[in-house]
Amino acid sequence: MQEKKYGHFDDAHREYVITDPKTPWPWINYLGNEDFFSLISNTAGGYSFYMDAKFRRITRYRYNNVPMDNDGRYFYIKDGDTVWNPSFKPCRTPLDFYEARHGMSYTRITGRKNDVEASVLFFVPLHTWGEVQKMTLKNLGNEVKKLKVWSFQEWCLWNGATDMENFQRNFSTGEVEVEDSVIYHKTEYRERRNHYSFYSVNTPIQGYDTDRETFVGLYSEKSMPDVVAEGKPRNSWAHGWSPIASHYIEVELQPGESKDLIFLLGYVEEKQEQKWIAPDGSFSDKDGLDMVINKTQAKKMIANFDTTEKVDKAFDELHAYWDNLLSIYVAKTGNDKLDRMVNIWNQYQCMVTFNMSRSASFFESGIGRGMGFRDSNQDLVGFVHQIPERARQRIIDIASTQFPDGGCYHQYQPLSKRGNNDIGGGFNDDPCWLIFGTVAYIKETGDFSILDEMVPFDNQPGSEVTLFEHLKISMNHVIKNLGPHKLPLIGRADWNDCLNLNCFSWDPNESFQTTENNSEGSKAESLMIAGLFVVTAKDYVELCQQIGKTDEAERMQKAIDEMVAAVKKDGWDGEWFLRAYDFAGNKIGSDENEEGKIFIESQGWCTMAGIGLEEGLCDKALDSVKERMECEHGIVLNNPAYTHYHVEMGEISSYPEGYKENAGIFCHNNPWVIIGETVAGRGNDAWKHYTKILPSYVEEKYQTLHKVEPYVNCQMVAGKDAFRPGEGKNSWLTGTAAWMWYTVSEFILGIKPSYKGLEIDPCLPTTAKEYTVKRRFRGAEFTINVHNPEGKQKGVKQITIDGKPVEGNIVPVTTGEHTVEVIM
Repeated sequence: MQEKKYGHFDDAHREYVITDPKTPWPWINYLGNEDFFSLISNTAGGYSFYMDAKFRRITRYRYNNVPMDNDGRYFYIKDGDTVWNPSFKPCRTPLDFYEARHGMSYTRITGRKNDVEASVLFFVPLHTWGEVQKMTLKNLGNEVKKLKVWSFQEWCLWNGATDMENFQRNFSTGEVEVEDSVIYHKTEYRERRNHYSFYSVNTPIQGYDTDRETFVGLYSEKSMPDVVAEGKPRNSWAHGWSPIASHYIEVELQPGESKDLIFLLGYVEEKQEQKWIAPDGSFSDKDGLDMVINKTQAKKMIANFDTTEKVDKAFDELHAYWDNLLSIYVAKTGNDKLDRMVNIWNQYQCMVTFNMSRSASFFESGIGRGMGFRDSNQDLVGFVHQIPERARQRIIDIASTQFPDGGCYHQYQPLSKRGNNDIGGGFNDDPCWLIFGTVAYIKETGDFSILDEMVPFDNQPGSEVTLFEHLKISMNHVIKNLGPHKLPLIGRADWNDCLNLNCFSWDPNESFQTTENNSEGSKAESLMIAGLFVVTAKDYVELCQQIGKTDEAERMQKAIDEMVAAVKKDGWDGEWFLRAYDFAGNKIGSDENEEGKIFIESQGWCTMAGIGLEEGLCDKALDSVKERMECEHGIVLNNPAYTHYHVEMGEISSYPEGYKENAGIFCHNNPWVIIGETVAGRGNDAWKHYTKILPSYVEEKYQTLHKVEPYVNCQMVAGKDAFRPGEGKNSWLTGTAAWMWYTVSEFILGIKPSYKGLEIDPCLPTTAKEYTVKRRFRGAEFTINVHNPEGKQKGVKQITIDGKPVEGNIVPVTTGEHTVEVIM
């Protein structure tokens, strides 16, 4: 039976077009590029926040609710006795036409009913702390239409966690204010907050409501609020309880006539001394009966977007912004499915993931997780070519959460940039990732000055040392924490947070990651960290050589050689690399085990590191991956799956077979094996693995089965042991985005930034005969034409720049525009 299709790619407009509102799961988009962000589904569900989805949440959203995704920015249209939404939800009135177009930082949702079309464009303008919602109403019929229109948004009481918990306080704090066509949310502004939000529309209104129970009705639902059913507003004011913002507007349209209504959801921060305005117009830091909130910034923002022309101009600027970002790296391969991912959606997902880390999606509530140390360093490699100055600041922010011994907080909060004490540290792979991110930045930009930046430990003033010293202690943290086999101790966990070898938890109320770490006397070692160390330490050695620190380079090269020897001696299982040794020193990921004989992480990192490449170890490990772990939908994390709980392994064995870390297809680490294949020169295998998890290939076959968004990667796809193999979960915010970009751009297509220029080293399937990459790099523009007439998988025969041959395979740094011809 042919799978149902819910949408399709529109490459010309860089959009995914959803044509059925009842997608298998809400298919979302992200609005905003810097400080103000919104999540929006194909039926207009979601919420907005400023910087931090926990501490500055502006609108309310209920996760895991029934009906699913029933909170958002909604417009109710009453045409006679018919009530409908252009986004389909929440009324769910059948529409004559529906379409949602998710684009680069914008979404346009269009609905038609009874000769009325309502099209709403949602976007966050550049450098703006607000979301524009431009609704275009059009009469497609031959009769006059008299419409009643209500907007609706529900305010969150700022803290996304306490908003759902502390009702004895919440139900007494909500405060609003209405002035002209603007509804202000000023809860707690009188006390400790210096911020408020507002919701405006650019036309006189005929009424409003700000109290949820009055608008919806205590025993009614959002699918048919009492106010909408009655057809008139009640002009309610929220005093505590649950504040909302709803405008009521009456619209008359002649046949063929259209009208724009521009709504703006905004956020404002004020200086303490300017929070209030006195009757004489002066500012004050004291409130009083005769004082009102300072609305100067709000009114200025509203004035910036109060006409169609101003909104269209801002939207054009957003388009131009993305035109520029997506022109830095452009591939033309003749394969539409590859090109749309490389040139559009993969880079777009990298930007979103860089902004959000893992904090706010439809699978992460934005409350429990901040910016991850390892996560953010990985995200850098997918983003650094776009806006390197933001990547630079992110590196400084990340390093500032490190401890003097080289360990670090596992996460930090984006608003305060302070380490997250609830999670703490002790994840022993974390320090290596600072090398990974920093080297990627320097190779892209040539900016070695970042190494001289003074960076504190744990954000403590007076503790500053250079960033290079932070890198040095990161390397030292690994080599000072080795186990009995001279392999790295795992600590709380390595990249696989669910492989908890020092936890031993029988209490279901404990977090596997944050419970007491029983590491004293532990022999738990990680082969994944061993491979990661070799890869990043090689980068560190090369960096030291570039800046003249030859003694340090020699010291670390010795550590690399010792680690490689340890892996070969005690990390090789005969046909693949071990995964770990547990607390007691027993093997994990060995053919000796009954379950979990082989794991993906160590096969990926040890082959990426080229450990045992000459002796054939990499080929054997990669062949074992194909034989035991590959399936129709990708490579599973481990095989065979665990079928019962192993207390000495922790969370990994707590999942059912085929899901998450227990033999699920963790898309995040599939690229590690793919890169390992390119290191081994196996282009056919690399391409095969890559396309199995490439969204455009998956979308073509499995829109219903895959379930989540078909235009971006997800964290996990159910593995071959699962009830429904191929079903996706945890979409959007995943390291898969950066790794897929890094893999295809630098290892498959083979255009790799290096200290001295662009290294050209493709690894291709034999079917790839030629392609072109246009790449902006350090002020120059290169058009790189790769020719592979003989179908070689690896190896560059000749390179010319502007007709002149080049020694080796590095295109040197230069200025201007240049044409590079590459013969495989």
